Amino acid sequence: MTAQFPAAVLWDMDGTIVDTEPYWMSAQTALIEAHGGSWSHEEAMDLVGSGLWRTAQAMQAHGVSMSEDAIVSLLSERVMEQISASVPWRPGAMELLKALREQGIRTALVTMSIGRMAEHVRAFIPFDAFDVVISGDSVTNAKPHPEAYLAAAEALGVAAGDCVAIEDSTTGVASAAAASVVTIGVPHYLPLDDSPAHVLWPTLLGRRPGDIAEVFALHRETGARASERRHSQSHSTPSQTERPPMTPRFTS
Repeated sequence: MTAQFPAAVLWDMDGTIVDTEPYWMSAQTALIEAHGGSWSHEEAMDLVGSGLWRTAQAMQAHGVSMSEDAIVSLLSERVMEQISASVPWRPGAMELLKALREQGIRTALVTMSIGRMAEHVRAFIPFDAFDVVISGDSVTNAKPHPEAYLAAAEALGVAAGDCVAIEDSTTGVASAAAASVVTIGVPHYLPLDDSPAHVLWPTLLGRRPGDIAEVFALHRETGARASERRHSQSHSTPSQTERPPMTPRFTS
């Protein structure tokens, strides 16, 4: 199979590039406890990959008497403070990101963190990592809505279907897949077995641009064959609706 590189690779941030989920959870717990409430690990896990304003609403439901914007700002500040003390890079993420840039492949950061936190993390990357940054405060609809990924593709001037996304959460995978982006799921805190990810990788460690090109090429080939079958079926038996075949997944 001839390698076919995507027009761009679109990266999630929290849990994919940096392992900030423990930072968010500790910030959430501290805020709720300061207002006399309690916060369980299960409740924190339910917010992994969600938009920050949904998190703010959960904080309010647990007794935090602050506005949503104030909660988002405070939590973000506390997480940025922790990042400044120690940047928790995910295995293989920086190496793959750098290799993509050296290959000349365009990249975007697509995160539900606010813009200044995205830029805070970006500042610790020792090379020009992204052409575009789409943040949670620059879109109307948070993941799993496809708006953020569609906005990233539009900002890059490419078709969403010509891009690959790398995501770690169920909401993030759902967002990218809904935007017709070829989606690589790299599960971390949550399983992605039942997600619409086209491929699951256990880690980014050791992955190279060629691996992404192979995933992209395979998806385009299987997608084209599925489209041809649906077209043929629509002419032969219009009363039936064909489900497209499952896209093969790599797990190695």
